[in-house]
Amino acid sequence: MSEPPQNGAGPDTDADAANELMTPGMRLLELQTKHRALDTKIAELHSYPYQNQILLQRLKKEKLRLKDAIERLKDEMIPDLNA
Repeated sequence: MSEPPQNGAGPDTDADAANELMTPGMRLLELQTKHRALDTKIAELHSYPYQNQILLQRLKKEKLRLKDAIERLKDEMIPDLNA
């Protein structure tokens, strides 16, 4: 078994640091790409006669979560007109 890094350094910390450098536009593009990929995967699973319903349900929930994140990010990027 492998042990977690002692000093907190590892692949997860590198990913967090990389995400901090992303602009909102880059993050939006990444989320939209993931959303489209899930849409394709869901459509592909629907084409099989014996679908894995649990996997399909999980993918749909993830797609909705991404959609919500995309909408929140868009709202943050658009300036408030009432301000």
